[in-house]
Amino acid sequence: MTNARTYPVNYKAGSKDVTIRLMTAADKAGILDFARSLPEHDLLFLRRDITQEDAVDDWIKEMNSGEIITILADCAGKIVGYATIHKSLLRWTEHVAELRVTVAESMRGAGLGRVLTQEAFATALAGGIDKMVAQMTLDQKGAIATFEGLGFRPEALLRDHVKDRDGNKHDLLMLSHEVAKFEAQRAAYGVNQAFE
Repeated sequence: MTNARTYPVNYKAGSKDVTIRLMTAADKAGILDFARSLPEHDLLFLRRDITQEDAVDDWIKEMNSGEIITILADCAGKIVGYATIHKSLLRWTEHVAELRVTVAESMRGAGLGRVLTQEAFATALAGGIDKMVAQMTLDQKGAIATFEGLGFRPEALLRDHVKDRDGNKHDLLMLSHEVAKFEAQRAAYGVNQAFE
């Protein structure tokens, strides 16, 4: 197991200064503001409706219990993105975690999603996670391209697996990546140098 990351760390996203740090219970209002600013489509397939206070309360409880870890991107005191690592509670899959990354529309295209993913991988490696999986619908082309650019590979396509709020069915793509391999690639190519 490697050493855990030390936060906060600073990052330049385009012309904006961003602080990467761990989420705490004090971030509840900021997360609600962030979630309520997202396009509807970004919210469709999340584990919970994070525009609702009860859902964010549940998120914080799971964070406090150690089931999940959330890394936030903060710009001028405002949350502009997050990466969440959902650990498996099952003994036979305790080496696997699900990664979810969401970035504010105003910050897309500045590399913030990539940075949050890299930070999540560093944190997962320190926590003994061997494999990360990510799920998204096929129309999330930007997210798929970002994840594939980071070395994720498609592992399964589940047809008509999710329904949106209007009852329309969507295919769900599952991608995966070995955590140690990701970290080795990051180190070899000097990725994330702004954080070192």
